Amino acid sequence: MMESTDSAVNTQRYAKCIEVSKRVRWDIDRDLIRNREFDFSKKFLPDGLSKVDQLPFLSADQKRFYSQVQGRTYANIFALVERFIGAKVTDLCRTHALGDQVAFEALVRLTDEELKHQELFRRLEIKVAPGMPPGYTFVPEPNQVANAVLAASTWAVLGLTCDIELFSQAHYRSSIEPDDALDPLWKDVFLFHWREESQHAILDELEWQREDARLNDEQRDVAVDELIGLVGAVDGIVQMQAKADAAYFARAAGRQFSDPEVEAIHRTTLAAYRWQYITSGVQDPRFLGILSPMITAAQGARISTALAPIVGSSMN
Repeated sequence: MMESTDSAVNTQRYAKCIEVSKRVRWDIDRDLIRNREFDFSKKFLPDGLSKVDQLPFLSADQKRFYSQVQGRTYANIFALVERFIGAKVTDLCRTHALGDQVAFEALVRLTDEELKHQELFRRLEIKVAPGMPPGYTFVPEPNQVANAVLAASTWAVLGLTCDIELFSQAHYRSSIEPDDALDPLWKDVFLFHWREESQHAILDELEWQREDARLNDEQRDVAVDELIGLVGAVDGIVQMQAKADAAYFARAAGRQFSDPEVEAIHRTTLAAYRWQYITSGVQDPRFLGILSPMITAAQGARISTALAPIVGSSMN
């Protein structure tokens, strides 16, 4: 396969990811958990992500519990998506294995870090469950979701992956890091996660652009539709989990809610999840800066039209 004229520059970017990966490397127990437990007198997810301010009828304790329900799902969603991300990057490693060894090492390190993140989020679910009322359910099954995502083209999967890893950074910088009211352990989880995901997003960009250079116009047009389909599938997961989480919260929050209040809880949870997992990513300037040069104006319009209902509802 012919390498682009930018291959030397790209090799330097892969090398930089390796250097930073080595420098920020952390261990789950030694560096992050450090024998700590979650403090359930604190919030997990910041108000700007949970949209809890749209539920003025909740008490302070109920608002805190609402943030914990969403925070629990937030961690589980990352465990879910990292299942297919790790599998896809394993495939990409093979395309470099007998070529650019710097790129190969960078992607191997990314895969190793994603496996660590999956272990972290599985362990967090075990730690958080005893501190919350019974009845919580995480609806999607990771392997089923991964198989469905990986059936799409590499271009589409890398587009979705880049979107996810960029919004995870944006959430940490804009909402999680500045909020001193969050549980310290939960906040540290996403600090350490962010440190490694920052390199992952660069590698996603490089691999997505590399894959794009391989496609002809017809293949790319098909891939655009596949990316739209993947975002639609994410929205399907979001809708199911929002329904489950809203019902769980209403049952476990400690008081009886009226029918309009129950509807408001569900509507707000869905809007929050659509914002967290779709809108905040597809509107990210860096994501748009990577995507836009790859596609035509007509393809961009097709994406915008497909996303409009989701984006609109998440902004409410």
